[in-house]
Amino acid sequence: MLLTFQQAKEKVLQTAAAHTQRQHETVPLEHAVDRITAAPIISPINVPGFDNSAMDGYAVRLADLAKSTTLPVAQAIFAGDNISQLVWPQGSCLRIMTGAPVPSDADSVVMQEETEKTAAGITFLQEVKPGQNIRRIGEDVKKDTVTIPAGQKLSIPTLSTLAALGIAQVSLFKRLKVALFSTGNELTPLGQPLAHNGAIYDSNRFTLKLLLQKLHCEIIDLGIIPDDPAQIKQALATASSQADLIITSGGVSVGDADYTKMALQELGQINFWKIAMKPGKPFAFGQLGHALFCGLPGNPVSTLVTFYQLVQPLILRLSGCQGKENPALTFQVKSATNLKKSVGRLDFQRGKLQTNAQGELEVTTTGKQGSHITQSFSHANCFIVLEQERGSVKQGEWVTVELFNSLLMD
Repeated sequence: MLLTFQQAKEKVLQTAAAHTQRQHETVPLEHAVDRITAAPIISPINVPGFDNSAMDGYAVRLADLAKSTTLPVAQAIFAGDNISQLVWPQGSCLRIMTGAPVPSDADSVVMQEETEKTAAGITFLQEVKPGQNIRRIGEDVKKDTVTIPAGQKLSIPTLSTLAALGIAQVSLFKRLKVALFSTGNELTPLGQPLAHNGAIYDSNRFTLKLLLQKLHCEIIDLGIIPDDPAQIKQALATASSQADLIITSGGVSVGDADYTKMALQELGQINFWKIAMKPGKPFAFGQLGHALFCGLPGNPVSTLVTFYQLVQPLILRLSGCQGKENPALTFQVKSATNLKKSVGRLDFQRGKLQTNAQGELEVTTTGKQGSHITQSFSHANCFIVLEQERGSVKQGEWVTVELFNSLLMD
């Protein structure tokens, strides 16, 4: 009996939970983008580190304004000035620039657009409220608080926050080691002429390497392994001795030359190898020694879909990412085209989400959806997710679309 897609994904993540990466390393901040934090990051300072002005304008005491709405300027304060020795006479105001420190006895900063310069000084034209235009110490980040929890992927905005804290390096989980090889006598490396009419290029391994690089994995590339049981066993043994995760392409279906699954049964264990999803039904998941194993289908589209939907969340979990890994952004929209589908499997068709002439979101198919049609991805920005028991879709019917995340989108 086939597992549903959701059952398969839950089994993958449950297994991964017991194998979560625990080794960590200290990495310079500039090399930490998209890496996973191994420990909470505590702020060493307040940000801002002092009360400062949010505007170019004038620092005032409300008591002085209560006596007169026109005040002489005692002094100017610029960003970077040291005001520890500042002398500020009663009955006056201070010219102050954006980012400049605000004296402790200043009640407000008034933007210069709300003032008028006169012979007697600065006239304040509007009501002044306590605390206006003052950035308070620790308003953004407070000292000794957890800024980033453990298990979080570090984005560029997050790293910018850490840079503002003066943090130069962070503790991160080590890169996941992933061993990769393709199987098949028909495969030819890129850059070499095709040997015969039945030969094809090994595009899957090329694509998988790009995906693994984007997920910041350490790749162990074992190349192309022919359809030979002994060589496949040796490749699996080598991979299991070096890697945390093994990924293969091809050899997990039911054909006479599909030896990868047979070798895994002998050397390790298979948790499951068939899923009620399309494309990607022959997806094998198991374990070989301490390494987990993902056997992807040989057809290019099936390889990419199963990697995206099942291997990507597995890698993020193994890499130490906590919580939901890149949660899918989904919409209910109308299909602008008819969609062909048979009942029985969850279908991830490739689509393009866009706005129509009325400004409404709609989705169109990218064309033929066969598992060998790589062009179906070229113009896609989403999956059209059609339920397992749903049949063909007519134009105008509502469907679920799942927008591609950063793994497939720039």
